Amino acid sequence: MKNPIENLNKNFDSRVRLGIMSALMVNAEVNFNDLKELIKVTDGNLASHIKALEENGYIKVQKGFIGRKTNTTYSATKAGEKVFRLHLDALEEMIKSSK
Repeated sequence: MKNPIENLNKNFDSRVRLGIMSALMVNAEVNFNDLKELIKVTDGNLASHIKALEENGYIKVQKGFIGRKTNTTYSATKAGEKVFRLHLDALEEMIKSSK
């Protein structure tokens, strides 16, 4: 049987990336300011983690406007949902096996 630790995804090692993906798994989309508030990080910190997740194809970015103000929203891609679920399953398996 495969060791659950082998199924952990390095892209989700960071608490910020875990937070981003968790928020996107339970919401169809979330805007930048709401994510920043939810995860309690700076603009730059959030932006760099979002960029990494986007480059890996785990999230998609939609830029638009509300009136004259820019509004950027994020959502999980199908691939992102799949790999994040595998990561969570591996964490769960590790927790169960350590009891």
